[in-house]
Amino acid sequence: MAEGLHHRQAAGEARASIISDTIFLPGVELPAPLPEEPVAIAEMATLFGVTHRTLHFYEEKGLIKAGRVGLMRVYSRGDIARMAVITACRDVGMPVAAIKDLMQALENARSREESDALFAEALLARQRELTAILSTTHHQMQQITRLLAQDRDEAQNARVQQAQRIGLTDLERRCLELMAEGYASLRLARALDMSAGEINAVEEEIIRKFDASNRFQAVAKAVLLGLVG
Repeated sequence: MAEGLHHRQAAGEARASIISDTIFLPGVELPAPLPEEPVAIAEMATLFGVTHRTLHFYEEKGLIKAGRVGLMRVYSRGDIARMAVITACRDVGMPVAAIKDLMQALENARSREESDALFAEALLARQRELTAILSTTHHQMQQITRLLAQDRDEAQNARVQQAQRIGLTDLERRCLELMAEGYASLRLARALDMSAGEINAVEEEIIRKFDASNRFQAVAKAVLLGLVG
């Protein structure tokens, strides 16, 4: 019995040690159902889907302040309300410094209407930031597209110019197309109604014009230049 009384006294002292939250906060949705006080750090973390380290970080930044039951951090329902505002701000990507400024401004609010107005002003400021980011991102995407198109055009022009410099005859182009389809020399000769010697001469000239080592390398260069499919 004495032990139970001691425990209730400790819990009461813990409640008293938690900073009372008398500031007006904006109408942000709270977790439901609200737990009984004092709220252990594990329960607080579960309520908002954050880690203990996140809660420690917010405490270090002065956004919330935990009480103590022995060595354990505990929170009040007022802290839950503050955490709900902080979470809403973080969900829209508001920097911690901006949240800290907002929470400090809310401490001076004299009514719920004033706190709602301060919260709306902070959200609008974030909206303007995101609009600027979107505009910048859109411009950067357009620039990337333009540069890529320019690179493609320049590469295509370079290929066309190189192909023109090679200067294939109609016979060499037809021979090259069949080579790309896998025709061997004898089959090429029959397809083009030429002798083996004549086909060999044509192939050698194609290889020379492409500055290649063999017929396969010549075909590969022709494909890169778009001369054959």
